[in-house]
Amino acid sequence: MTDTALESLYAYPPDQTWVTANFVSSVDGAVSVDGRSSGLGSPADKHIYSLGRELSDVVLVGAGTVLIEGYRGARRQPPLPIAVVTARGTLTPDLPLFTDTSVPPIVITCASAQLPPLPAEVIIAGDDQVDLGVAVAELAARGLHKINLEGGPRLFGTMVADGLVDALNLTVSPLLAVGDSTRIAHGAVIPPVDLTLASVLRADDVLLLRYQRRNSS
Repeated sequence: MTDTALESLYAYPPDQTWVTANFVSSVDGAVSVDGRSSGLGSPADKHIYSLGRELSDVVLVGAGTVLIEGYRGARRQPPLPIAVVTARGTLTPDLPLFTDTSVPPIVITCASAQLPPLPAEVIIAGDDQVDLGVAVAELAARGLHKINLEGGPRLFGTMVADGLVDALNLTVSPLLAVGDSTRIAHGAVIPPVDLTLASVLRADDVLLLRYQRRNSS
């Protein structure tokens, strides 16, 4: 499939705020190998990962994923801001997220968090915990309607529980990872969310799946 066809297939719907989650998983459901998602990666997965960033207005990610995966700031032109969700003071100004970037990140936190001064735009979304509905609304108010959710599993699970995820791009890596890795969504037990399969692509032994929440339009 050509890049133009892929862009059309994975495009965000126009004129609305839309959250698309992007994850890679092993066949047996592991979200990482040796603690990092890169162990599940493939050229096809990396291509879809990059495409997700190209098509979005903002990357949304949890602070734990930023630390584990060694996130750097956005280098794309025009700049793609990275919005980091944290309820605790785990972010420090010396991280590459802040020191190696072409645009200041956005930090979404709560009033009780003990954050050091950071070279970022800080959004307070809640008192003792981050209200993710407020977070999405604040991003949309800044014109950032195409939201690319990159993890981690706990942030994804909470977003699903709050009804804030519209679509999922899931790469299934042809591996059995076993081990103690978590699944792509982790959190409180909720009623299952009904999805519809939007597309299936195959790259060698890798499956590239697109799902959409059934009541999203």
